Amino acid sequence: MQKRTYIPFTDLKKYKAIVVDSTHANGFMLSHWKGAPTPPSIKDDTSAAIVLNAMRQQLPELDLPHVTANHFDIDGFVGVWALLNPKRALENEELLRQMALIGDFRELDLNHPLAGEALKLVCWINAKEKELFYRPFEADEMEEKEVQQCTKKFQYFLREFGRVLQDPDWEKGSWEDEVASVLLGYRDMYKPETKLIRKPEIGLVIIQTPHPIHYYALFSRTQGFDMVLSCYEQNRYELEYKYTTWVDIASRPTLPRITMAPLAERLNQLEQSGYRWTYDSITETGPILRLGGEDLNRADTYANPTEREIYTSSIPVEQLKQEVILYFAQSYQHIKPKYNWTWQEVKALNTNR
Repeated sequence: MQKRTYIPFTDLKKYKAIVVDSTHANGFMLSHWKGAPTPPSIKDDTSAAIVLNAMRQQLPELDLPHVTANHFDIDGFVGVWALLNPKRALENEELLRQMALIGDFRELDLNHPLAGEALKLVCWINAKEKELFYRPFEADEMEEKEVQQCTKKFQYFLREFGRVLQDPDWEKGSWEDEVASVLLGYRDMYKPETKLIRKPEIGLVIIQTPHPIHYYALFSRTQGFDMVLSCYEQNRYELEYKYTTWVDIASRPTLPRITMAPLAERLNQLEQSGYRWTYDSITETGPILRLGGEDLNRADTYANPTEREIYTSSIPVEQLKQEVILYFAQSYQHIKPKYNWTWQEVKALNTNR
């Protein structure tokens, strides 16, 4: 079996490598990004799952000495680590798959027997990433960008992860606060005061719950849906597209992203609070429609709802829900779900909106 080493993404100018959760012409790509030339036989929802599928099938293209990725996140890291530690990766395959799902799509399912252990490992990475380096997307605001800076994260976590994987409780001091927050939120999602309305024809799930909770808990009941409207007490709202529509998932067809600009315009006509409704571009990893969003950078938007202020709207909750449902029902009226929407197709659909 080929002995592999991690290299910085910028070294792809000099070396051919396995490229995880990214794309580059000088490599064999194992990625769920839109347009990535991933072989059909190994396609999956996360990049880490694609890597593990390729390892199981022993694809000859894996016979390369180097592995890299152009950013650090849990899905990409798991894929890189697996390629560098193939025996241990396949021994812990299902645990690693759960880590990637929780880290990338934020879909925690505690009915899975390994989800609890995966959550500990994910939260350990989150904690150490913030403590020793910087938050996801924070490099946008720095002189040295993510593609350069992420190398330090990879070097640290590639060195330390095997030890923590052996027994996550060794690092309980690092992960216990976030895990506790997730579990409290998860419990809230099953309390009587939390109500869910599912609109599968437009890929929307509406969650009414008293207060903001951690994403891993909030999205725990959103599997199979790509938009989430969160409605909290005091008329506080956030509408977002999940990361599931930024990538190509293999488990089900999806609807394309539709710009939230006309919806924001309509809500601003109704809004009397003094705040304005703002929206992110459809090409953002997880675009959000919310009040006062102009005050957030990408790192704040990616952070948990509990970590940002969510302003009170003058629009009653039932009216807000109806406006959202009506807008997307009209927008998707003549569009059918399918696999592998390209960015070109998505942008073309949004040209005159």
